[in-house]
Amino acid sequence: MTQALINGERVGAKSGEEMPVVNPATGEQFDSVPKSGAEDVDAAVEAAKAAFGPWSKTDPDERAQIMRAGVAKIQENSKEIAKLLVQEQGKPMMEAMGELHHFLHGMNFYADLASKIRGSYAPLPSTFGTSYGMVIKRPIGVCAAIVPYNFPLTLMGTKVGPALAAGNTIVVKPADTTPLATLRIAELMQEAELPAGVLNVVTGPGKEVGEALVGHPDVRRVAFTGSTAVGRRVMEIAAPQFKRVSAELGGSDPVIVCPDANVENAVKGINVGRFFNAGQACLAAKRVYVFEEVYDQFMESLIKRVSRYEVGDGMEKAEKPKIRMGPLNAARHRDALQEQLDDAVKGGASVAYQGETNGGGGYFFAPAILENAPHDSRVTREETFGPLLPVFKVKSINEAIGLANDTSYGLGSSIWTYNVRYINKAAQEIESGMTWVNQLHFGYDELPFGGIKDSGIGREHGPEALESYLEAKSVAVGDLDVVEEEGSGLQ
Repeated sequence: MTQALINGERVGAKSGEEMPVVNPATGEQFDSVPKSGAEDVDAAVEAAKAAFGPWSKTDPDERAQIMRAGVAKIQENSKEIAKLLVQEQGKPMMEAMGELHHFLHGMNFYADLASKIRGSYAPLPSTFGTSYGMVIKRPIGVCAAIVPYNFPLTLMGTKVGPALAAGNTIVVKPADTTPLATLRIAELMQEAELPAGVLNVVTGPGKEVGEALVGHPDVRRVAFTGSTAVGRRVMEIAAPQFKRVSAELGGSDPVIVCPDANVENAVKGINVGRFFNAGQACLAAKRVYVFEEVYDQFMESLIKRVSRYEVGDGMEKAEKPKIRMGPLNAARHRDALQEQLDDAVKGGASVAYQGETNGGGGYFFAPAILENAPHDSRVTREETFGPLLPVFKVKSINEAIGLANDTSYGLGSSIWTYNVRYINKAAQEIESGMTWVNQLHFGYDELPFGGIKDSGIGREHGPEALESYLEAKSVAVGDLDVVEEEGSGLQ
């Protein structure tokens, strides 16, 4: 069993219970982790609370140096970590290495910002004598990070990086199915002289561990990435204690391909944006609206590229010219995707293309492309979390944007065009937290990212994310002798 990490020590659950870690490519257990409960959460939060005072007073340059030492340690063990990620999550080795690289880039980004935190100064009215004001930035305290299974490392980094740089301590709760790479990274950070209790990892079911962590009275900041339904529950639990919450939730990102677009580039971007990580991404091309002038060309090119995917174990390489696609992370995700596909076909959609699975024991789903799906079918109304892509034909930019906004979600969006009027219209009118122009959907560490509507609240990435781990405190400084001489009545 791989144990949890609390106060710098590897520990099991106080109950002694364990839960399995399963390889989604085989459906077989290959490890286990503690099935923690509320008592284990209490221990982790207590450790983080005790560590907060010393860590928050650490010189920012020293915090940055410790973070960079952790990054270097993780880099030295990158292949080991990537292998763990492939085994527990299912993605191919190349994608696992890419995710780890993104994590390391983000940690370095926030380490660089640790010493760049700035307040402000303001002269104040002279009603009570000469005075001035300052706004100082203080760390919040103990933070909670609840991380999903699809990108467990990068989505941990978007929370741990700014939290540590700002001087906070943190307790991470990884997804039930993907705890191992997270635990190894936390252990390596510890070996790089991160003080005990600053970074803790508790494993266990979301219902017990996640809710106990979010509702803990000593946790002041909650960062959650996951489904909209669970995000609502997180908000309900956190609201009575007025916790600082960010929730990056589900998405149904629209893509618009205009008549003047470079169709081949659009196809490449959409192909990667939809089928990378077997389509398991909140931030991904999930509905494509193609102008009728280029629709046939687009579909021909898209099917040609998607047909190159070969599903199989992520530890193995596909034979050229094929591209390896791993399994979905759990059987329930595969089954839900099949239900969405069946619902669309029942409503009149046609399957323009679907690949083949290997017939093995894993949770594989062959990539599929749909045409003419009803816009009220589940594949458009719900979040599609897998390699299933509906494509729609449109006649105008107004129709495309109207359909793009016809959803409860508002995470990402993109448009492929060189028409500046279309670009400006998409930027201003598409209801989403981010719009890419002639680019695939990718979360840059340098830019704030998050959603609107049912896609969440708050922002991760960018310097803006660092601000969400800081409290702004106003300080007014005056001369009391002057105030008393002027007879203000203040004692």
